[in-house]
Amino acid sequence: MNIEGFRKYCLSKRGVTEEFPFDNNTLVFKVMGKMFALTNVENFESINLKCEPELAAQLREEHAAVQPGYHMNKKHWNTVVMDGTISDKLLRKWIDGSYDLVAASLPKKDQQVLKGL
Repeated sequence: MNIEGFRKYCLSKRGVTEEFPFDNNTLVFKVMGKMFALTNVENFESINLKCEPELAAQLREEHAAVQPGYHMNKKHWNTVVMDGTISDKLLRKWIDGSYDLVAASLPKKDQQVLKGL
């Protein structure tokens, strides 16, 4: 997956926006204002995705390309190194998981708005 494929897939999800809240290089994807994915647009070498803590640890054990979240809460975030060892299908599954996890944690009011989009 390249940066455009990653960006297009994230933006295809309901209620997603993209922004640069930290600097001019860190592209952040949010669902209803809550972050679920980010990457460096200048050097698309990795992506950060939110994950359930138990699954995050399991994925790190199973895949050398999955590491504790860089500059993130390492319990809840993984950094996936884009070294070609993780299939696009699996990356999309992990992006979906991150999105679903964040969407499920939204206040009920925001979840209702999201369903209506």
